[in-house]
Amino acid sequence: MSKKKWIIGGVAVIAIVAATYLGRTLTGASSSKVSSSTSGNDKVTTLKVAHTQNYVPYDFLDEKGKSDGYEVAVLKAIDEKLPDYQFEYTGTSDEDLLIGLESGKYDIGTKGAWYTEERAKKFIIPESPIGASIIGFTIRKADANKFKNIDDFAKEKGKLVPISPQNAQWTVIEEYNKKHSASPIELTVAESFQIADAYAWVLEGRYDAFFDIKLSFEKAVTDKAGSYHQYADQLSWFPYKGIPTYPLIHKDKKNEEFAKAYEKAIKELEKDGTLSKLSEKNTLVKMSFSYVDKD
Repeated sequence: MSKKKWIIGGVAVIAIVAATYLGRTLTGASSSKVSSSTSGNDKVTTLKVAHTQNYVPYDFLDEKGKSDGYEVAVLKAIDEKLPDYQFEYTGTSDEDLLIGLESGKYDIGTKGAWYTEERAKKFIIPESPIGASIIGFTIRKADANKFKNIDDFAKEKGKLVPISPQNAQWTVIEEYNKKHSASPIELTVAESFQIADAYAWVLEGRYDAFFDIKLSFEKAVTDKAGSYHQYADQLSWFPYKGIPTYPLIHKDKKNEEFAKAYEKAIKELEKDGTLSKLSEKNTLVKMSFSYVDKD
């Protein structure tokens, strides 16, 4: 080999080595958390987080397609508290979120989910909630004086739109009935999980009320773009209580350890005022917490 070729080859090798070193250096500098494949004490576990795409203001994708919302913001704050974990977010449908959690496609799912015994059998549900939502009754405005609260509705034998037993709302009414056995609310089993015609049934007088979360009523009736906004002058809504919401976590040993870390982190966020600051950004979120029972 000529001296000229040797020099050119040597320069090429040096350039490759330098480029490799620079690439590794830049990659390492791009994130303070390394991948889960790294050995030693610096090991970081990546958890895949799924959230609903249009559950504003709790979980949604913004106009740029980025994950946003109160529950997402809480998870991001938790991620900052946990150097051993990093979260990757995916906006998806309710169905894909739940199926993905069961299969292990996702590690964490947040969708304004309430606690139910059925969910607790399938997923890890932390002790501390991530948020809250307000549940109440959509009624005809003509009955506003007759039904001012849930006790009035029960005593007047109001007819409630059917609810699926798999729906967490069924459990809420069941719990009310256990405490008010003298005047329980009659529960009728729905054939499907979601009742598309619920508002129409109330308007028609087939039923007296639809047990509904405040956010759904605002989207369907109050909002000018809502599918039932034309009946806003005929429908009314009153609150019952705030229901804590929880992240659902795929069941495995890795995530059992994460659930412990989640508890520690979210309690720190509550103590240092972060949760309060995040909830202050949206009136509905702030209001939801004020309706949650403290006992």
